[in-house]
Amino acid sequence: MNEQFEDILEWIEKADHDLASAKIIYLHLPDHFDTIAFHCQQASEKYLKALLIYYKIGFSRSHDLIYLLELLSVKIEIDESKFRKAVLLNGFGVQIRYPNKIVKPTKEEIESAIEISQEFRSFATNILEIK
Repeated sequence: MNEQFEDILEWIEKADHDLASAKIIYLHLPDHFDTIAFHCQQASEKYLKALLIYYKIGFSRSHDLIYLLELLSVKIEIDESKFRKAVLLNGFGVQIRYPNKIVKPTKEEIESAIEISQEFRSFATNILEIK
């Protein structure tokens, strides 16, 4: 296995940890919506960054999923639904980590965030041909 693919697998593993954390927190502390949402956004971000590394596309330090999808769209077709789903998760990337009244996800948004993160995982792992 080459060094680049090992790096990609490390990004996938970290993303899987974020997604698993979101699911476990949802099961055991379901009212911790902010933490669940944050982990979903982080997982999706890491899945996309793994793909960027795979395609050898440089990226700036950013939590913006739209930015990452736009970079990927140079190499592969990204359907509009992925951009729409990324918009929901983008709100959970930074601002939700701090106390405020602006970002308060609903139970439905949290469930959607978990589902979207799983979709980004499938998107990445299908391209990378890994489980």
